[in-house]
Amino acid sequence: MVEPLIRRVDCVRLSVPDLESGLSFYRDRLGLELIWRTEEAVGLGLPDDETEIVLHTGRQEPEIDLLVESADEAAVRIEEAGGSVVVPPFDIQIGRCVVVRDPWGNEFVLLDASKGLLVTDAQGNVISP
Repeated sequence: MVEPLIRRVDCVRLSVPDLESGLSFYRDRLGLELIWRTEEAVGLGLPDDETEIVLHTGRQEPEIDLLVESADEAAVRIEEAGGSVVVPPFDIQIGRCVVVRDPWGNEFVLLDASKGLLVTDAQGNVISP
């Protein structure tokens, strides 16, 4: 049996023109909970799942981020399985990340949390790492 590469859906990233209008819709009208916030993005929690909805002002296309144990090892496994690496592994705030494509052209992000999860203050503002 092959060890599963993907652990869970980390987040679905959606583009909004500005964070306040995104929060007004997703938090205030749809009831999602604010988990964390930076100047460019907010993370909103789902009540029955660890998956986050991340609203971001810098992207236009939706993005699916999947959690793996190691982004570097995931890049190797994707290529060995017949997929391709679109953007080689790179550092992100919580760990490492790689953008990959499956054999049918589906692009997605694999990331690990090797540096630890975001730490926030009482208002959800990210204070570290």
